[in-house]
Amino acid sequence: MALYLKNATYIDRETFTFTKSHIRVNAGANGKISFVDSIPLKTHADQVIDCEGKYVTKSFGNAHHHSYSALARGMPPPQYQPENFYEILKYIWWHLDKNLDTDIIEASALFTAAESLKSGVTFVIDHHASPYAIGGSLETIAGAFEFVGLSHLLCYEISDRDGTQKGLEGFTQTEQYLKAHKGLVGLHASFTVSDHTLKRAALLQEKFNTGIHIHVAEDPYDQEHCMINHKQRVLERLQNFDLLKSPKTILAHCLYLNEKEKNLLRNSPVWIAENIESNLNNGIGHFSARGLGSNIMLGTDGMHSDMIRSAQWAWFAGKEFEKLTPLKVYKRLRNIHRYLADNNFSGDSENNLVILDYNSPTPLTSDNFISHFFYGLTSGHVQYVISKGEVVVRDRKLIFMNEEDILKYAREMAKKLWMKMNE
Repeated sequence: MALYLKNATYIDRETFTFTKSHIRVNAGANGKISFVDSIPLKTHADQVIDCEGKYVTKSFGNAHHHSYSALARGMPPPQYQPENFYEILKYIWWHLDKNLDTDIIEASALFTAAESLKSGVTFVIDHHASPYAIGGSLETIAGAFEFVGLSHLLCYEISDRDGTQKGLEGFTQTEQYLKAHKGLVGLHASFTVSDHTLKRAALLQEKFNTGIHIHVAEDPYDQEHCMINHKQRVLERLQNFDLLKSPKTILAHCLYLNEKEKNLLRNSPVWIAENIESNLNNGIGHFSARGLGSNIMLGTDGMHSDMIRSAQWAWFAGKEFEKLTPLKVYKRLRNIHRYLADNNFSGDSENNLVILDYNSPTPLTSDNFISHFFYGLTSGHVQYVISKGEVVVRDRKLIFMNEEDILKYAREMAKKLWMKMNE
């Protein structure tokens, strides 16, 4: 059954060409769109959205998210005030993830899905950790995402930081999940994984013809630890374990790389996920793409789910540290579509769309669309969202689940999580 967008103004995400037409949207994971001269008379009213005065374009994707952090807003302060990045992880995020259970994971995923979709994001690449609730955690997230209408590419963050047994459980969950779903082999970061873990991750990546998803050089500590313990830098270590050869691999952050490492990246097919706001929040430095090549996507690192906001921050905060233009940042935002298409990951076809109710006081054209995107548009202008050809947000409201129910469940689970963290 097709959906029709009546009197739409379609903006091509690559050329910014404006096309005024009716649009037929076919359903399905690989559904297409087409411009049509008329809408069949015998078309049910709920299959037509009147887009007069509105703009239709490709929806957005998040290249690096942590849905498990959704209930962190307003949580009690840590028992010890962190003085560096390692202590931020130890006293805040590793303390939080140790207290997750299946219900909290589900509530976090449901809220993340709702927040993403309402921001026009229909695809999320998520990096999950819950060392005391590993088994079935990825299936829980996938189920929550899919119920609300969000497409995804998941992984479990395998790490040795909680002991060998937890690392083994992470591998078991990863293999179990990859047998039935498309996904990635998740690793935390070089400084919390042993050589044995890297070797096993390489074998698992090859077995399932996929890539890894790992934090890289987010802070100087990652490099310092690697030099002291392995006598090499982080990307050299990953290269030695054949972990830089897959075009499906995602390296998050990549702030502290030397010229040799940048050369490794330029000559490999892997992708980088930039997370500007998280880096600023943690006070760890600024991302620069100088010498890194063009395989760069944008993520939020669990800070929020709004990719319009993420792109705007990447422009405003990044232009001081690298030769940027708004167009370059916009391409990074849209690179996730190239990553997904080139690697044959489904769920991000042409029929993933946003309808923007954007009433500008100035003309909007193909020539100035980028300017409007960075200086006028917000996620508040997202009125409808279409995922795999189905309407999942209508008039800023979720279709497949009551948002108030999600919020009520999330608040209950947040209280539970915070209480556990204070024990």
